[in-house]
Amino acid sequence: MRRGTSAAALLALAAGIGLSLSSPALAQKHGGVLHIEHIDSPPSASIHEEGTASVVIPFMAIYNNLVMYDQHVAQNSRKSIVPELATSWAWDDAGTALTFKLRDGVKWHDGVPFTAADVKCTWDMVAGLAPGKMRRSPRRAWFSNLAEITVGGEHEVTFHLKRPQPALLALLASGWSPVYPCHIPSAAMRTKPIGTGPFKFVELRQNDSIRLERNPDYWKPGLPYLDAIEYKIIPSRSTRMLAFIAGKFDMTYPTDVSVPLLKDIRSQAPQAQCVMRPTAVSTNLIINRDAPPFDNPDIRRALALTLDRKSFNDIINEGQGRIGGAMLPPPEGVWGMPLEALQNLPGYGGEIEQNREQARALMRKAGYGPEHRLKTKVFTRDIPQFRDPALLLIDQIRSIYIDADLDVVDTGLFYNRVFKKDYNIGLNLTGSSVDDPDQHFFENYACGSLRNYTNYCNPALETLFAKQSVETDQAARRDIVWEIERKLAEDVVRPIIYHDVAAACWQPYVKNLTIMVNSIYNGWRYEDVWLDK
Repeated sequence: MRRGTSAAALLALAAGIGLSLSSPALAQKHGGVLHIEHIDSPPSASIHEEGTASVVIPFMAIYNNLVMYDQHVAQNSRKSIVPELATSWAWDDAGTALTFKLRDGVKWHDGVPFTAADVKCTWDMVAGLAPGKMRRSPRRAWFSNLAEITVGGEHEVTFHLKRPQPALLALLASGWSPVYPCHIPSAAMRTKPIGTGPFKFVELRQNDSIRLERNPDYWKPGLPYLDAIEYKIIPSRSTRMLAFIAGKFDMTYPTDVSVPLLKDIRSQAPQAQCVMRPTAVSTNLIINRDAPPFDNPDIRRALALTLDRKSFNDIINEGQGRIGGAMLPPPEGVWGMPLEALQNLPGYGGEIEQNREQARALMRKAGYGPEHRLKTKVFTRDIPQFRDPALLLIDQIRSIYIDADLDVVDTGLFYNRVFKKDYNIGLNLTGSSVDDPDQHFFENYACGSLRNYTNYCNPALETLFAKQSVETDQAARRDIVWEIERKLAEDVVRPIIYHDVAAACWQPYVKNLTIMVNSIYNGWRYEDVWLDK
């Protein structure tokens, strides 16, 4: 074994030091219920079977991972990965086998001991090595390089890879990568999930609330501090904002506060603590390239050319969002293309009216024009973060002879229809769970991936996915990543409109909470958050 065992031990020590340093000067208090606003009903409670933050945000506190991003380091990176159910890890010399030593004495919420078999069961299901065990696995593409998992007794497990993949540890640290219990059917995890984490599931009342309660037998002594966490589902964004300002909730939904709304909160509730940051969520156009008339590449290119990204960003984010390609742009993003490199991509450079004249010429070539306009629908999710930019999209595509009605559906129906490719064009938000190309490319653009919403498939490009994945030199890897970015833009796979920013706000008595600045999916364990009241 090499590269890992000693590093893991140092990380464990650093995690302990970081926890003590991040704790406030006041003594932590046990007790109390953390009341958080929620935007809609999650389709289920099974993190591994869903694709929306509406699931991972409320239910991450039920589980543990093998490793996780330090909950008090705002910038997720490989340097911030710390042990959780694993106490240490090590790669073999070939870089194709990653072995974890597991924590002893951990129990599931129903009292059954946690073992290596649970880890194997989880990733056999997620990676599709045990077909039929899950209804769906949105992140199967993350683990397409996984050949098998072997166990060495009850407290050792090894991930065997087909090729080297240094980013595997980063994928396992995401909030989307909890360990599931081997003895509980996946169907039961949708309605009554069981974990090893700091909080136990109590109930999910559709369109009303979600309640978690303290796990008194949590393997981290003295934690959690809170007695319970309760999410109240309030569909109206304005109602949520007014309720928080009035002090009826301890925390907003973590991505709910837009740039204009933050001004309202700061003027009406100046005591509130708020963090505005990039969410690593892109607002993008999804196109069903298999369905006429959008199977025509000229029409898809016309859509890309007509996008006025600056207008979107100015209206939605008052200019504070980020314009970029598929990867989160700098300075927050490590891998994204800078603005000067984007200028040569379709729809990014040049004057908007010049681009739209090119788009109109393409539409005329396809048989459309002022007297023969294309009628369609823009499909999106019925929450403001999706609906507002969808209305702007409808307005912009009118300039290229496309008349569209808004087709909005609730969260559960939205993702079911997307997975089935039951749409023509749609306004979508895509979250990057991990700021790493392996997560983003394999999940969103690989042939056959469930999250490849446009059915794009390019085997030559997948060769580049694999090439960047094994590359250990960061500069060389970035060059390959930018080559992939250029090809995705030229093929109009999923045109990125802008990368979003949003704030989370909480009352000043909520202590020891850190908001992640480059992912909305990885920071909701809440095990050492406490209430000073």
